[in-house]
Amino acid sequence: MLASQRNGTVYVGVTSGVVQRVWQHKNDMPGGFSQACNVHLLVYFEQHADMLAAITREKQIKKWRRAWKVALIEQTNPCWRDLWADVLG
Repeated sequence: MLASQRNGTVYVGVTSGVVQRVWQHKNDMPGGFSQACNVHLLVYFEQHADMLAAITREKQIKKWRRAWKVALIEQTNPCWRDLWADVLG
């Protein structure tokens, strides 16, 4: 999940290459929603064994109420810290 700021706009997506995809968002490469809403902070991510599992989980989270998404983020990232450096290694 990416966010514009703490308690800001939240974007849920799936990718097979988190480093490349987050870089694209940070540089406004995808355009559209994430660029318009300034969604640049990686605040939550999960890794899955295969793409089908990842897509299933993405669809599940996208159906959630906003409060549930915020709670999921805050379970592991209560300050909404940008996790970009963590995925870089």
